[in-house]
Amino acid sequence: MLPLFLRPSRRAHHEMRSVEFAPAYLTHPDGSCLVKFGGTHVLCSAFLEERTAPFLRGSGSGWITAEYALMPGSTRPRADREVTRGRPSGRTQEIQRLIGRALRASVRLPDLGERQVKIDCDVIEADGGTRVASICGAYVAMAHCLKKAVVKGTLKTYPVHDSVAAISCGLVQGQVLLDLDYAEDSSAETDANFVFAGSGALVEVHAMGEKATFSKENFTEMMILAESATQAIKKLQDKALEET
Repeated sequence: MLPLFLRPSRRAHHEMRSVEFAPAYLTHPDGSCLVKFGGTHVLCSAFLEERTAPFLRGSGSGWITAEYALMPGSTRPRADREVTRGRPSGRTQEIQRLIGRALRASVRLPDLGERQVKIDCDVIEADGGTRVASICGAYVAMAHCLKKAVVKGTLKTYPVHDSVAAISCGLVQGQVLLDLDYAEDSSAETDANFVFAGSGALVEVHAMGEKATFSKENFTEMMILAESATQAIKKLQDKALEET
């Protein structure tokens, strides 16, 4: 039997950090949300544009895309703005695409018409799990944006057909843990991110044996924990959207 791994946060292996959503956080975007996963805080905003992505022009269908960035003060040492380097890093591009794919899975794109929702996810405090927090907050910001569009009459029908949420899991000292903070993520043998629809269907899974392989039993345990956690997050997202 493995010795008990004591988490820095003193959480149980199946316990998430505190999760909070503050919808309609900003004035200027069409939708917004400040999301907190423990010490990870992400400011998400959504704008609905009256034009679709160039490759969809004339198709009658809309699109959803995302941008992601670590703010300079979100980490120590300071995180350089990637704009000063001339292009986003490979990690940033990967996360942006993941957020976009996750959100598109929850929306009937033809119901947008030839419009595009642009999401910005700016990490203002980073303590692990920034991509999964971004997905969860971006969903609330997007749904807020599209609800307002229906009220205004810009959209005839609400195009969101399901919610979407994400959570991280990992294997640390041989034990499966839910919702890794930075100290755990940086030492994990295995790192995994799960994206679930509110219906319980899987949207996307990334799992990597970074320092060691992991068993099918490990993977199954992580997936079960992740599904339960994303259902709990869904309830918080729904409650936040009721306030908008």
